[in-house]
Amino acid sequence: MSIADFAALLVDAGEYSGRNDIAHLFRRFVGLAELKLNRALRVSEMEATAALSVVDGDAPLPADFLEARQVLTASGRPIRAVALQQLAEIDLGGAGAPLGYAIVGNRIKPFPPGSYGLTMTYYRKIPPLTAVSPTNWLLDKAPDVYLYGLVEEIAIWERDAGKAAAAQQLKSMALDGLGVADERTRWGDAQMTVGGVTP
Repeated sequence: MSIADFAALLVDAGEYSGRNDIAHLFRRFVGLAELKLNRALRVSEMEATAALSVVDGDAPLPADFLEARQVLTASGRPIRAVALQQLAEIDLGGAGAPLGYAIVGNRIKPFPPGSYGLTMTYYRKIPPLTAVSPTNWLLDKAPDVYLYGLVEEIAIWERDAGKAAAAQQLKSMALDGLGVADERTRWGDAQMTVGGVTP
């Protein structure tokens, strides 16, 4: 299956849903489908790296941020996410290199507070499809995910529970297949290692 772009997706979604009168609502359906996909999908194409400049104890997250994968100090040492309350309870007796961080709203708060640089590898939002930006990596790689997501949104709008459930099941199968393909790409020839002391 291949869907070339935003316009072709509109045509196919109309045909699959049996509704060719939805063009005026199409952008809304695409937005709702992308909202759900951003909650569920985590694959390598969504990964990005950004340099963060922490000033007086916090820094803005990237605009397309979904979830942190790794945060490194300027020296390349990884730091871990910690509950905000736990960060507040740590008493280090002064500033120093960051030891942990918390995400608060759309900002990262490393601890101890200070001014320094961090590097974050994170999952970013799927670039939204529009008439001006008619394609993205997901439409190129897994057009069925978009198609079934849109058919699901159209069925919900129609208040057709049966059609919505069928489309949701097809979308879930497509997402599962995309996840399996991503794991194979990442770990296909990896070797298993056993941690800890061996006899």
